[in-house]
Amino acid sequence: MKGLILSGGKGTRLRPITYTRAKQLVPVANKPVLHYGLEALVAAGIRDIGIVVGDTHAEIRESVGDGSRWGARVTYIEQDAPRGLAHAVLISESFIDGDSFVMYLGDNLLNRGIQRFTEEFDREKPAAQILLAHVPDPQMFGVAELEGSRVVRLVEKPAEPKSDLALVGVYMFGRDVFQSVKNIKPSARNELEITDAIQNLIDRGLEVRPHIVEGWWKDTGKLEDMLEANRLILDTLEPSNQGTVDGESRVEGKVVISRGAVIERSVVRGPVIIGEGARISHAYIGPFTSIGAHAEIRETEIEHSIVLEGAKITDLANRIEDSLIGRNVTICRMQVRPSAYRFMLGDNSEVGIRW
Repeated sequence: MKGLILSGGKGTRLRPITYTRAKQLVPVANKPVLHYGLEALVAAGIRDIGIVVGDTHAEIRESVGDGSRWGARVTYIEQDAPRGLAHAVLISESFIDGDSFVMYLGDNLLNRGIQRFTEEFDREKPAAQILLAHVPDPQMFGVAELEGSRVVRLVEKPAEPKSDLALVGVYMFGRDVFQSVKNIKPSARNELEITDAIQNLIDRGLEVRPHIVEGWWKDTGKLEDMLEANRLILDTLEPSNQGTVDGESRVEGKVVISRGAVIERSVVRGPVIIGEGARISHAYIGPFTSIGAHAEIRETEIEHSIVLEGAKITDLANRIEDSLIGRNVTICRMQVRPSAYRFMLGDNSEVGIRW
């Protein structure tokens, strides 16, 4: 089998972070989300992987390279615009070259991997195999309707869902999917929908096999899901310390301190990961927080947040919570009079002020 990871898209729900970074490269527990997908494919024995890229292709290439660090071979497939998941399949036909394949959305996370699903698919050889999960808001996803163990209908973002089973962003296909992609027409949003292609497989009498995933699954396209994925992954970490912690600091619970990081006169309460070269001084780092490489947190309290590399947060009177703070951002209290707030914020930023 081959692998196909989709890493195009605009990432509008994570703006302004995604104005300057591919959404698949926003880190969870200090690792880009895309890298988790690569690891999942390789763990399932898939080494020949295509990555569909769009406007952010340069930084995707820089982050992933040729795939050799994962023991994989990566081919890049350029998509001129976000034209739908089925369009990404269509432009990848020459790369797939008649093989069966796993399509993995690059901003998805599954905690138990996909190996057992790929083994079953390879053994049983249905036309397609889809992974499903019960969700509270099915109108936000592609939704599957089942009769017993059979998929009978798929609808993309239905206004009135008849099921709460959302399509998880992992699909397995045989060669028949390419004919189905060629059979369908663009949707109302002018995209070739993968739900329509799978529905066409069903309408042609071919087997589409469903599996409801166990454990958690996260589509990290929204801040809330990104923070929840960060929480879930941090909770699996084993404590380690490759940095420096002074005698006036307390480090409690599952805390990973990376090489060159310095913690002084601070409290760090895990699960937490501190990136390489970061400095924590006179601060409190609370549970479920990721601090990126070379970030600095001084005279500040923060928890349940993601701080990207190079950010500097200093001298704040109130605790930061539930936040995603971008690369090289500076947040500080200004020691000037008259007292005032001073901001430089990008489009679609969101700031909460406590009174």
